[in-house]
Amino acid sequence: MALLRRPEPTIQPVQQEDSTISLIPGRRVLAPPKIDTVFRDILQTVQSRLLSEMGNGLDKMKPEEIRRQIENLFNQTVTQKSLALTATQRQKYLDMVIAEITGYGPIEPLLADPSITEIMINGTDFVFIERNGRIEITDIRFDDDDHIMRIIDRIVAPIGRHIDESSPMVDARLPDGSRVNAVIPPLVLNGPVVTIRKFAKIPITAENLLEFGTITREALEFLKACVRGRMNILISGGTGSGKTTTLNILSGYIPNDERIITIEDAAELQLRQRHVITMEARKANIEGRGEVTIRQLVVNSLRMRPDRIIVGEVRAGEALDMLQAMNTGHDGSMTTLHANSPRDALARLETMVLMAGMDIPHRAIREQIASAINLVVHQERMLDGVRRITSISEITGLEGQIIVMQDIFRFQQSGVEKGRVIGRLQPTGLRPKFMERLEAKGIHVEPGTFGPLTRTF
Repeated sequence: MALLRRPEPTIQPVQQEDSTISLIPGRRVLAPPKIDTVFRDILQTVQSRLLSEMGNGLDKMKPEEIRRQIENLFNQTVTQKSLALTATQRQKYLDMVIAEITGYGPIEPLLADPSITEIMINGTDFVFIERNGRIEITDIRFDDDDHIMRIIDRIVAPIGRHIDESSPMVDARLPDGSRVNAVIPPLVLNGPVVTIRKFAKIPITAENLLEFGTITREALEFLKACVRGRMNILISGGTGSGKTTTLNILSGYIPNDERIITIEDAAELQLRQRHVITMEARKANIEGRGEVTIRQLVVNSLRMRPDRIIVGEVRAGEALDMLQAMNTGHDGSMTTLHANSPRDALARLETMVLMAGMDIPHRAIREQIASAINLVVHQERMLDGVRRITSISEITGLEGQIIVMQDIFRFQQSGVEKGRVIGRLQPTGLRPKFMERLEAKGIHVEPGTFGPLTRTF
C-alpha cells in the first residue's frame, strides 16, 4: 500500500473556496475545492501505523477487522494530535480514511448514493455525476494522477484485469456489478479518465419500469408472454438508454426449469433463476495471450446444452453465431446492441455478421436475421433524462432485399411540460403474426392489448 506525501501539519482544515475556471471558451464551470490537509495528515499517520503494526497480517484479516483496527488507530491519532473536531467532522474523516485505505477513495460516497446513476472522473480536478438523467459537477478532487491510478488498480485487480501504458484501456466491474471503463495517458491528455455505470443496490423491477414511465402495463404483459413463448428478442438503443436493465427484467420471465447461459464482456446481468451459467470474456494478459472473446464463448455455449442463450451485447462477429444459435433450436434467446432506431439495429446487425470474416451474400444474412429475430425492442433516453421504450416491432419476413417490420407498440409524444416529455407507448392496432404460436403453447394475450383496431397483416 503506497503511502501519501506528508503535508504540513495543521489542526484546522483548509477552507474550501469556490472559484471558476474556463475549460471551453465562453463557458465557466465550478473549480474544485482545495485539499483538506487535516485529513491528509490523519490518513498518512493511520496508514503508516497500520502497515507497521499489522504488516503482512492485513491479508489474513477480515474486512470488518481491518475497519475496527483503522477506527482504533484513527481515534488514537486524533487524540495524540489534539485535533478539535466536531462529532460530524470526526465521522466524516473516519469514513474518508476507511474509504482511502479499503475502498474507492473520494468517490466512495458517490457509489453509496442511490440517486446517482453514473460517475465520470475526468482527471484529477473534475468529477461529474449523472442524477435523474442530468449531468452535474461535484466538488470532489484527487491529489494527483497516481491517486486515481490507485483507485483504478483497486477496481481491476480483483477480477484479474490490468492497466498500464502498454494496455491503457480496461473494462471492469465492481462487486455489485456496476460497469467500469478506464482510460489512461497517453490515450487521454487530461489524466486518467474513469466512467462508472452504477447498478442499483436493489435491482430494478418491472414495477419500477411502470413507475418510471419506461413501459406500459399492456406492453409489459405482451413482452412477458413473448419471453415465456420463446420468442427471440433484440433490444436496441443508444448508450445509457437502459438496454441492460430491460434485458435483466425480461430475462426474469424465463421459466425456472430452463438452462440459461449468459455471455458478457463484464458480468452485469442478475438473473434469479436456479439453472444459470454466467460466462465472461477475458482480455489478453500482459504478454498478449489468453484472450477469450464473446464469439468464442457463444460458440462454446452451444456445446453446453443451453435452453436459452443471453448475450449482454453483440458488437462484432459474434452476431453471426448468435443468429445461428437462434435458428438452430435455441428459441427464446436475447441480446442487445447499440442503435438509433429499430431499422438501424438491423443494419448494424448485418454489418456485425460481415465482421465475422465470412463471405456471405447480403440476402443470406438478411434471411438469417428475418428468420431468427422475432421482436426488436427499442429504447431511448429522452430529453428529460427518462429512459423509455419507444417501439416494439415484429420482424415479419423478407420481401425482395428488405427485412419487413411492423410496429406493435409505438411511443406517441404529446408535448413537453415543465421539462418532462409527455407521451405514452401506444398499441398500433396490429396483431403480431406469431400470436398463433403463443396460443399453441397455451400462452394467452388479452385481445385488447393491441388496441381496438387489431388486425393482422
